[in-house]
Amino acid sequence: MRFLLTAEQREFGRVLDGMLGSSGAPAVVRAWAAGEHGPGRELWARIAAAGVFGLAVPERYGGVGPLPVELTVSFGVLGRHAVPGPLVETVAAAAFLDRLGERDAAGEWLPRIASGDAMVSLCVGAPFALDADAADAVLVVRGDTVRRTDTQGPVQPCLDPARRLSRPLGGTVLARGPEVAEAAAHAVDVARLATAAQCLGLGRALLAATVSYVRRRTQFGVAIGSFQAVKHRLADTLIALEFAQPLVYAAALAVAADAPSATGEVAAAKAAAGEAGYTAARTALQLHGALGYTEEPDLSLWIRKARPLRDAWGTPAECRDRVLEHF
Repeated sequence: MRFLLTAEQREFGRVLDGMLGSSGAPAVVRAWAAGEHGPGRELWARIAAAGVFGLAVPERYGGVGPLPVELTVSFGVLGRHAVPGPLVETVAAAAFLDRLGERDAAGEWLPRIASGDAMVSLCVGAPFALDADAADAVLVVRGDTVRRTDTQGPVQPCLDPARRLSRPLGGTVLARGPEVAEAAAHAVDVARLATAAQCLGLGRALLAATVSYVRRRTQFGVAIGSFQAVKHRLADTLIALEFAQPLVYAAALAVAADAPSATGEVAAAKAAAGEAGYTAARTALQLHGALGYTEEPDLSLWIRKARPLRDAWGTPAECRDRVLEHF
């Protein structure tokens, strides 16, 4: 099986990385956490113009997908820059609507998702929806029923203040039946895959920031990066990320092929990548010392995302259970 990205896929990632690197993402994250959605919407439009959301939408609805590998590349970059918003939920909603085959809903929302005109938060079996206060629609799946709701409870506190959670209330039934549950299962796979990629990107950003810091920070007249204990901690973090990456891309290939093993492979990838990203955050927190515990440095925006992303769309324990069910 081939795990190396093509030249086109690598170039796509580099272009997106360059665009986000000049976007002032930390300021966007802070504004989003404060409930100011304007800067986030502007960045969302730029991401859509780069073609990211179209990767999850079929051509007949104005997209270029579904392309799970390219989607994985893009979400790795989005995670590296800590971009806020219901990114995963929107591409998962696109996968859900496409698989559901409900023409009116798909025709209404998929072209808007592809163009970046719509944020859609999908909630499957969870008590809270992400960024419902900013989303243009919230789709809630419970069992074999999907509802669209516009009424939300108050925003709930989260370890990552840029992840704004609220409880969806009421709603209008869009569809009911076994096809809803089947489409939701596929959407969960896509959401876990995209979140796993985010975790990898986040972890690599944290590792790079930590390596840079320990090269500059001195103690006893030498850089702390020269200490053996520091080297070991960084090496463990790098190994965790390196081992998780092929699992993520293998899962993307399985989703692309609609393979029977896709759910198990995605769950394995999500568990490994989530733990690797969280390990990178703990390493960054420890090796940055007192700086790692303060909110003023931009580093905190990345550190505080790691645990919520690790647990989003399935905790490591839940994902391991899924692996055992499928292998």
